[in-house]
Amino acid sequence: MSARRFKQFAGALVLAVLLTGLSSGGPAAEKQEVDLIVLGSFVVTMDAEQPIIRNGAVVIDQGLIVAVDREDILRQQFVGREEIGGTGRVLLPGLINGHTHAAMTLFRGVADDLDLMTWLREYIFPLEAKFVDPDFVKVGMQLACWEMIQSGITTFVDMYFYPDVGAQVVLDCGLRAVIAAPLIDFPSPGFEGWQDSFAEGLEFVKRWTGKSERIMPALAPHAPYTVSPEHYLEVLAAANELNIPITTHISEDYAEVVDMQKRYGTTSVHHLDQLGLFDAPLIAAHMVWPEKSEIPILAAKKVGVIHNPVSNLKTGAGIAPVPEMLAAGVRIGLGTDGAASTNDLDLWKEMRIAALIHKGVNRNATVMPASTVLRLATLGGAEALGLEKEIGSITPGKKADLIQVDIDSPRLMPLYDIVSHLIYAVEASDVVTTIVSGHVLMRDGKVLTLNATEIKTAAARIASKIKAHIAKE
Repeated sequence: MSARRFKQFAGALVLAVLLTGLSSGGPAAEKQEVDLIVLGSFVVTMDAEQPIIRNGAVVIDQGLIVAVDREDILRQQFVGREEIGGTGRVLLPGLINGHTHAAMTLFRGVADDLDLMTWLREYIFPLEAKFVDPDFVKVGMQLACWEMIQSGITTFVDMYFYPDVGAQVVLDCGLRAVIAAPLIDFPSPGFEGWQDSFAEGLEFVKRWTGKSERIMPALAPHAPYTVSPEHYLEVLAAANELNIPITTHISEDYAEVVDMQKRYGTTSVHHLDQLGLFDAPLIAAHMVWPEKSEIPILAAKKVGVIHNPVSNLKTGAGIAPVPEMLAAGVRIGLGTDGAASTNDLDLWKEMRIAALIHKGVNRNATVMPASTVLRLATLGGAEALGLEKEIGSITPGKKADLIQVDIDSPRLMPLYDIVSHLIYAVEASDVVTTIVSGHVLMRDGKVLTLNATEIKTAAARIASKIKAHIAKE
């Protein structure tokens, strides 16, 4: 063979090898190593680009979602240092609980079957004055976080006393939260009144701003009937200066409607809008009694409304006009409220009740379909919190906040529509995996970041004191 023919042959051979390598994913397509790959027989992304993926996977690295697609496709490109199997499991975004008073788990069942104002003024406020201290908040928050991790809640908004203590518990256990310092005009645990609680609330926000990507500090004026207009304006000015959200109760009960008319001659919604609260990032809990003319205002001002159906039903507060608000474009999420009123922190129950009550009161089975309700607990909740760019869907670039639900049980067979199952059949106990920012907080139903034995012992200690006090009353 001549030198020229040999060079031609060798060149063709090299080209053939290169082309073979490229087409087969050889050396030219070396796999990228990532922190974690999580699988699912179904991946419900809440992302319009690819809503449901059969036999899918989510690739996670450095706390973020890198890719989501079919498992066979992603395995060609990625290899995980750790992997969580998904056979018989649904993988979906972590649930978002838009309104809690988490440490009130220690008041679970202490006063039931009462209207809201009687429950608050005659039972809860006096018990809080006597028992709420840093130890109470620590144990109550740990108990709440344990319950929420077990049930697949990865983000929550909390409004309760000693927020530094609550924030530290959240930081330690791995959840994500908006922790809001509560503000009220009359004496409250640790404070004589507005001035000292407001001053300490500002210091709390400054201490926690930028401390962790999982903790967002905020301010929480209690409600228009417990906070004066002047004090709401102070909160607004501070929130604008510090670039933080505000969360407050609005239009929760008809007694509030009557009270606001007597005090100010207007509604809670109109009152706070006139003060300028709706021009700041605002998370509005309950919103049971807005007037029809006020709903477009809530939409235009991008107020984040949190629907708490179980709490509102149990206290006889009413049923929020959620379908009407959604139709107008209001940002709406779901919340459990505190376990003192709802008796649990179960967002799956909230989803099911939200789907059912609105069908009933509207006498229309097509109202609040399963897909709409699931969105309220995920991406809709993120929008209500102003966090839709970070959480709420399984989308590359967002925080890796995910859960797995086990659907391999007789109660969940047969399966025709996975979204229908998630709303009408799945229960909180079906959650088996909880992940926040790529960190596994629960695996195979076992919470890894909290000591269950210590929490049980501490909760029993505090409960015994509350029981003894109630027995003397």
